[in-house]
Amino acid sequence: MATEVILPRLGQGMESGTIVRWLKSEGEPVEKGEPLFELDTDKVTQEVEAEADGVLLKIAVAEGEVPVGQTVAFIGAEGEDVPEAAAAKPQQAPSQEAKAPEPVEEAPSQAAEVASGNGRIKASPLARRLARERGVDLRSVRGTGPEGRIVAEDVERAEAGGPAPATAPAPPPKVAVPTGEAERIPLTNIRKTIARRLTEAWQIPVFQLQASADMTRVNDLVARLRERDPDVRVTVTDVLTKVCAQALMRHREVNAEFTEEAILLHPSANVGLAVAAPQGLVVPVIRSAERLSLTEIAAVRADLVGRAREAKLRAEDIEGGTFTISNLGMYAVESFTAVLNPPQAAIVAVGATEDRVVPLGGEAAVRPMVTLTATFDHRTVDGAPAAAFLQTLKESLEDPGLAL
Repeated sequence: MATEVILPRLGQGMESGTIVRWLKSEGEPVEKGEPLFELDTDKVTQEVEAEADGVLLKIAVAEGEVPVGQTVAFIGAEGEDVPEAAAAKPQQAPSQEAKAPEPVEEAPSQAAEVASGNGRIKASPLARRLARERGVDLRSVRGTGPEGRIVAEDVERAEAGGPAPATAPAPPPKVAVPTGEAERIPLTNIRKTIARRLTEAWQIPVFQLQASADMTRVNDLVARLRERDPDVRVTVTDVLTKVCAQALMRHREVNAEFTEEAILLHPSANVGLAVAAPQGLVVPVIRSAERLSLTEIAAVRADLVGRAREAKLRAEDIEGGTFTISNLGMYAVESFTAVLNPPQAAIVAVGATEDRVVPLGGEAAVRPMVTLTATFDHRTVDGAPAAAFLQTLKESLEDPGLAL
């Protein structure tokens, strides 16, 4: 008997998802655990694996928004009939609000071509999405990413009619837009979620505290660790993650969240890192960071950030955070205020490390300084505990041995 492929619930609160493309075509063999289709939720774009061996008998929903629990395909023995009652389900969810207008035939035929046989076209999820929205045939696009993979810039270049570079990718060309008309970029589920959550955050009563820390010892520590183990590239962000986790364990009222019934104090520091990914801002989480060494944090961070930028994060990678670090130092931003990441009670914004003249031992000295701006939910944390947390963070950065 054919097995129904049901749209899974990939995260708490998920009610629906958008099928972006199928990785298998009807009639192709499927193995249990093999990626079957790509699903866009309000948090991540994720590959969904097959739960049975057999042949993909029928794709009931080629693409579009589908509620959790609906049958989207059937897997069974070759030549097996698809159950009539199940086969009568709609081919596409009625809601098309978030999709850009496009020919009905285009997406299924393109998905079949991309996924057919062993010659599957290598392209990032963002590149595939842009190709669908802008009517670009991926078969005609030359990839400039790793191993010839097609990236978003390649699709934009192909749409503009420009040739692909022979070696390194060139800066993305400007898309020709008719005078007086604005380019329309449809909202993805992730972008809608970002807008909703930021609006929610703006309604929370917050306050900010700021402090500067001398990064001399942190910079020396990072240099020593890189020299000792060049294969694991420890960064300042890794040190920040560790010292924040230790400070959160010392000041648990900051490692908390506000609910209508109670304030929840979390037992571990699950530190989220704000990452600018192609699909929008995402915050992958390093769990129980207080228990990890710097090299362990560096390995986890590299994996999460890499997958975030390839749009390959799973729902569990971004859930359960208790605190967030937003670091814009690499953009030469001196200081900034980060928006709270609900339901977390605090977030710290990290600026660039820059040489400043500061008093040292009664004399003026030039030291590498960083500005930390922490935002707190005043419903959960009062001023004095928040200041004590920031003081601990400053002291730990100026003497990392205290936290490591």
